[in-house]
Amino acid sequence: MRLRFQLIIFMFLRTILNTMHRMVYPFLTVFARGLGVEITTLSYVVTARSFFGMFAPLFASIADHRGRKFGILGGILLFALGMGAVALRPNFVTFSLAVLLALLGKYLFDTSMQAYFGDRIPYERRGTALAVTEAAWSLAFIAGVPLMGLLIAGYGWDEPFRWLALLGLVMLAVIWRMMPREETSHTTASLRTPPQPDSAKKIRAVLTHIPALAGVSIAVWASAANELVNLIFGVWLEDSFGLKIAALAGASAVIGLSELGGEGLVALTTDRLGKPRALMLGLTGNALASLLLPFIGQTELGALIGLFLFYITFEYVMVSHIPLMTEVMPEARATLLSFNLAGHSLGRMIGALLAAFIYKQFGFFPVALTAILFNVLALLALGELTERFTILPRLLVWFGRAEEKKV
Repeated sequence: MRLRFQLIIFMFLRTILNTMHRMVYPFLTVFARGLGVEITTLSYVVTARSFFGMFAPLFASIADHRGRKFGILGGILLFALGMGAVALRPNFVTFSLAVLLALLGKYLFDTSMQAYFGDRIPYERRGTALAVTEAAWSLAFIAGVPLMGLLIAGYGWDEPFRWLALLGLVMLAVIWRMMPREETSHTTASLRTPPQPDSAKKIRAVLTHIPALAGVSIAVWASAANELVNLIFGVWLEDSFGLKIAALAGASAVIGLSELGGEGLVALTTDRLGKPRALMLGLTGNALASLLLPFIGQTELGALIGLFLFYITFEYVMVSHIPLMTEVMPEARATLLSFNLAGHSLGRMIGALLAAFIYKQFGFFPVALTAILFNVLALLALGELTERFTILPRLLVWFGRAEEKKV
């Protein structure tokens, strides 16, 4: 019962962190106008955010060394400092600093939290449990981003940062009281390699473990595919249909509902299907949704339906991937999860670098085609992780016989 309560509390706390992370996308043009800079300038900030996220393993492995609670509190503190900087001095420099600190804080928080529950929840139930905390990703778009839109429309572009800074302080108090002071061992009985006592050895172990690297590469390619659409969808909707702040916030809520549906599907199916098979279904579905999006996105309703399908399949990929990665290297769980987040950052950086250029030069259809290519690369990496097949045409054979061989 205590773990169930903690799962729900962490879901709401992560919603706050994710709201900051996600509101940049639909309000990219709004923040650009408020700061007096071009959209391309802010896209470079988003790219820099992803670049700094690749260094997550350098500090997120703190959760393996200093404890899960220490890592979670450290992540919240970084977030609160970033939000407070903009609240006190709203300008381009503090905005950029807030974006970077919020990302680093989110990654430190997320890896520590996932490792915390990975220590305590059996693998066969972990997909369902972690899907509860991942609902925070969609709740940020369903509730958090629309609320930030109302604050922006009523009080200016910088108002959300004041509220987020205050909520950061509330989060610190909640975690301090809720999490136990003494933690259980961070290892399990299913260790595949001898214990690695210090962070450097754990990092080296991850970098020399082929299945772990294959798993991280899934994060790279899937996130690159998502970021291509993620960065552009607000601009695309505004260019195509002239949507304003309230409408963009509404579109964000639609996307959030689709992601909540993806998380619900994971909770219902991933543990039953097996994580690799579920992941393959998600990647294939996301590729198909990418192909469909430009064709049905000729109207506002069609565009929202296409975005719904794109985001529900991507969320199914992400939430199925996390429990799979928690058991690839149990002896370095938080370290590998930090590498996994670094992989997401690298993928988002690749997507952010390509998205604006492809869209401005060629339009939305090539953006969708590039997303399909990245999904295919993720499918190939999945074959390597499971040591079944590494050639795409044979994945259909593997689908019928998939076993969680590595985990």
